[in-house]
Amino acid sequence: MTTPRSGKAAVLGGGIGGLTAANTLLRHGWHVDVFERSAALPESGTALGLWPEALDALETAGLGGAAESQGVLQTSGTFRRWDGRVIARFEGIRRPAVLLSRPALLGLLAGGVPSGTIRFGRPAPAPGDLTGYDVVIAADGIGSPTRDLLFGDAYRPLYTGLTAWRGWVAGTTDDTSESWGPGALFGITPRDGDLTNWFAAVRAPAGSTGGLDDVRERYRHWHPAVRDVLDRVEPGTVLHHDLYESPRLPSYVRGTVALIGDAAHAMAPNLGRGACEAMVDGATLATLLTLHPVPDALRRYDRERRRRTQRLVTASHLMSRIGTAHRATGIRDAILAGAARFA
Repeated sequence: MTTPRSGKAAVLGGGIGGLTAANTLLRHGWHVDVFERSAALPESGTALGLWPEALDALETAGLGGAAESQGVLQTSGTFRRWDGRVIARFEGIRRPAVLLSRPALLGLLAGGVPSGTIRFGRPAPAPGDLTGYDVVIAADGIGSPTRDLLFGDAYRPLYTGLTAWRGWVAGTTDDTSESWGPGALFGITPRDGDLTNWFAAVRAPAGSTGGLDDVRERYRHWHPAVRDVLDRVEPGTVLHHDLYESPRLPSYVRGTVALIGDAAHAMAPNLGRGACEAMVDGATLATLLTLHPVPDALRRYDRERRRRTQRLVTASHLMSRIGTAHRATGIRDAILAGAARFA
């Protein structure tokens, strides 16, 4: 039996991927310091879909079952046209996703580490300013200064051509649906806290869209379920931003620094994989560090995770174009309906 290795790790960013890595390393006797620029954990946020691989990562991190106990199982889903007509239904999903809000997920991840592990209000230091650590895990997000330092401006994320709004309204729903229209889509899901989660995305030039009034105007002719949700939105609950994705990095590793999550592979949200892959990154990297010397562990991490996540960036971009297509939508809908029948 291999004796677990231990050491000292600096985690730059106290988000989902960084805290998954921290929990996993701590289970194996590592000393971990997490540097998080925010003063505290967020108190509000929208729902995330945690697919089976993400739930397995939580198990590896010592938090198995926690998400399932707090979230809502997604056992079915419906795709609709903008006018409400059903395109396809998916039912009886064998390993369902768990719908859980970002604050709840971060709360359970932060609750798994000892007090003082997360240094709130501390922006991520540059790797060169950190001494005494065996490895630096850069989980510092889509605007990662660590990635910029290691690989330069050429690998900064690029605009996808889509802008998004997200939020929640009071009350529960049994509906898990995504509606597709020309140049736009709209999703509705349940979530924890007896709330209904919603998200919208439209094709638009970067920086050209507005807030709640804009999104209501863009969807005013869509089917009643969409209009009902938007009519009930409180202005302070809306998150609005353009969507970006990463170009292909030549490596996720440089020296003793490893990039994880959005710092390495920011992707469009259309496959619901961003948070999931950050968690898998964190659990995978941490597990490898407990089994192999640091240089070997980092090489294995890059080999195991880079190509897969880069393919998902491409697939998520393709799905965003399919869901907001202007042309050939009849063919698209027929293919999706056929896929649902054989799922």
